[in-house]
Amino acid sequence: MRNFLLILILALSGGVARAQKPYDVLDWKANVSLNSALQQQVRQQYNGRRTALAQALSSESGLLAYRDSARARFRRLLGPLPARTPLKARVTGTLARAGYRIEKVVYESTPRHHVTANLYVPDGAKGRLPGVLLFCGHEAESKATESYQKTAILFATNGFVVLIIDPISQGERYQLADAAGKPLTRGGTTEHTLLNSQLNLLGTSAVAAELWDNVRSLDYLLTRPEVDAERIGALGNSGGATQTAYFIGFDERVKVASLCSYVVSGEKVLALTGPSDGCVQIPGAGQARLDAADWPIMFAPKPLQILAGRFDFVDYTIIQDVDRELRQVYAGLGQPEKVSLFTYDDGHGISQPKREMAVQWFRQWLYNDPSPVREGALATLTPQELWSTSTGQVTTAFKDELTLVQRNLNEAEQLTRQRKKAGQIRDLPAIIRRQLSLPTELSAPVAVEWKETIQSHDIALRKLIIRREGQVPLPALLALPAGEAPVAKVVLWLPERGKRSLADSTALLTSYLRQNYAVLLTDLRGLGETTDPEALNDKKFYNREYRNALMALHVGQPLLGQRVVDVFMALSFIGQEPRLRAAPVAVYATGRAAPVALHAAVLTPAISTLWLGPGVTSFRQALTQPTGKDWYSLVLPGVLLRYDLPDLTAALGPQRLLATLNP
Repeated sequence: MRNFLLILILALSGGVARAQKPYDVLDWKANVSLNSALQQQVRQQYNGRRTALAQALSSESGLLAYRDSARARFRRLLGPLPARTPLKARVTGTLARAGYRIEKVVYESTPRHHVTANLYVPDGAKGRLPGVLLFCGHEAESKATESYQKTAILFATNGFVVLIIDPISQGERYQLADAAGKPLTRGGTTEHTLLNSQLNLLGTSAVAAELWDNVRSLDYLLTRPEVDAERIGALGNSGGATQTAYFIGFDERVKVASLCSYVVSGEKVLALTGPSDGCVQIPGAGQARLDAADWPIMFAPKPLQILAGRFDFVDYTIIQDVDRELRQVYAGLGQPEKVSLFTYDDGHGISQPKREMAVQWFRQWLYNDPSPVREGALATLTPQELWSTSTGQVTTAFKDELTLVQRNLNEAEQLTRQRKKAGQIRDLPAIIRRQLSLPTELSAPVAVEWKETIQSHDIALRKLIIRREGQVPLPALLALPAGEAPVAKVVLWLPERGKRSLADSTALLTSYLRQNYAVLLTDLRGLGETTDPEALNDKKFYNREYRNALMALHVGQPLLGQRVVDVFMALSFIGQEPRLRAAPVAVYATGRAAPVALHAAVLTPAISTLWLGPGVTSFRQALTQPTGKDWYSLVLPGVLLRYDLPDLTAALGPQRLLATLNP
């Protein structure tokens, strides 16, 4: 037994020398197969959206119904939002400037969760003024970014009260920080992404977290005696434009808006550049048929401006597509003058010409004054001068600060206690099926394409492709014991590193074959020879298969669930083969494949025994180890509201879930 363990550990760690290409089965560029399948699914879902919008454009009532339906779908995706609680707002400092003042503001969007902001108030104003929310892009300085300061100043000197908000993971609001307040990740986009994976497990998202901060920011703005509640606008740049789009699609108090360098995950973005950071990604958005233009459509027919740079790194044709659809919608609603696209020959960001056009647009609709606006020289301040906290970080300024990380963990622990108190989960297989969005018939027949046989030392390995309509082909290697006697057991191996990591392990395979066991080595989609190219997955997202994992969530088919389908395809193959079908099936799985096998085993008694290699033992680990890698490969939206992996191991029991490597 000790030698067996050593052989297996060496094989899994790469200590056993192995070849690469000889064990590949698929005779095409297989490493993009999963992404190609996901792109096709995205296309199919958005074909439905195109049809629905085309039908809606035939009448004003149809457009209003489409808009309201989009709003409802968006709200369902957001999930439940927190209750409104006391803001406990306070002004921590004031800076007198020429023609306006800056107030440093802090308030709580939820209890003990602080938002930092700067309020720009014009001097000498008579009566209530229009209020503007300015949402920041992904710059680390956030509200202190020079272009955002200048935007706020230009608005303030033209008669607007402006609130600039630090979003989570930027400015003074890093959520993953050490005791000194120093960020633990490489930047806001990484932190947004890691937070989003946690929030997804709890049935919400970073989008919803930022949105709620912004809703409460408007609540605060409306407490100010200088602000006219009937004249509220919102604008943002880059990630701030995405925040603005989500905000105007949700909060009907906004009367005019502007989106600069707007980008949100939709069909064309996913096809051209793939998923971006977590504060843009909402699981199920594709399944809900919500594309980039739909959030602005939810705002129609209120005045909406788009500001774009012709040479933006965000493909300009996306903005043109959004503008085309918006013009059709606004024309269909009889108010074509209320949508505008301003393009300047520059790149990403809210440059001076765009700032001037934004202020002009807001004055046109909130002051009935379309006169041109000119900026002039504007003096800005340092980030430290604009701090709303005493230390520059909420985590060090407030001893009782409740970060999203801690709040998520608190919620997960409460859910765990509730499940333990309730005892065994009823109808667990049905819950899993819904959670994984599995097809109705998991055990449907498969087609098998037999390929050549190769020799691995003295062991014959038959290559085969397992196919099922609508699924990614499954490559496998089959080793059979000598002779024609019925197979005593089928060992189905699902190694995270792919079948090639075990195919050269002669001692391991021989030990199986001598006991009259058959061995099926299988690459689940996205693993082994179908692994997505490393260069196509930005390392800042802490996931080696980020683009496929996020696209799978986008279309409403989590990667873990898709891989469970692969396990059932392999089981169907075993059940169809005369020499294999009467034998019990033992499944061995490692790494990212282990939770897949665990789910499959709970769903079917066809897996007689299961061994799981070391790795993830609970979804809750994503909350206790927030900077860990590859969490998105396992994310199931809302899963912690229903079960965790220990609930599945308890359901299997010790008779089926083996604690040792003994086959």
